[in-house]
Amino acid sequence: MGFPAENLPKYTWKDYFSWEGRWELIEGVPYAMTRLPSFRHQIISGRVHVELTRVLRDCPSWVALLPVDWKVDEHTVLQPDNLVVCGGFPPEPPLKTPPVLVFEVLSPSTEIKDRHLKFKIYERAGVKYPVLVDPEREEAEIFRLEEGRYRLWCKVRREKVGFDLGECEIEFHFGNIFEGGQG
Repeated sequence: MGFPAENLPKYTWKDYFSWEGRWELIEGVPYAMTRLPSFRHQIISGRVHVELTRVLRDCPSWVALLPVDWKVDEHTVLQPDNLVVCGGFPPEPPLKTPPVLVFEVLSPSTEIKDRHLKFKIYERAGVKYPVLVDPEREEAEIFRLEEGRYRLWCKVRREKVGFDLGECEIEFHFGNIFEGGQG
């Protein structure tokens, strides 16, 4: 018999800020970041960043970021693998406004957290497009926020997909992030 959830301590940004190592704080519950991701995960995440930087060249108010503290609220701090924010370079972390586009590169140790816990938070916070990238299947699932709920928009492997970021539209080439992808 375990403790009821209401009896567990709830941590805050202040607690999070004092911890050493890499953590995410989800609704007051700390999650230690797993050991460094596999080479394949890192390569794909790096390719996502390169492609985002390339397609955002003509969008001066949009910036592609690698993992950075995003303080969703006092009890939730996330670090998406890749994200796009509006307004040029943000001030020093933590990021306090929701990104418009988030990429999570799935791994066996984080898939449940990325696909369920963080996904729900992205939806509540108003992230327009969360993209779940599966390195093993070389496939990405793209969701779009519609009337406050996520809908699976499409699944892609090597296709180009257009994203409406508001002030700017980009065409992201998923073939550039998987092995053998050519731009």
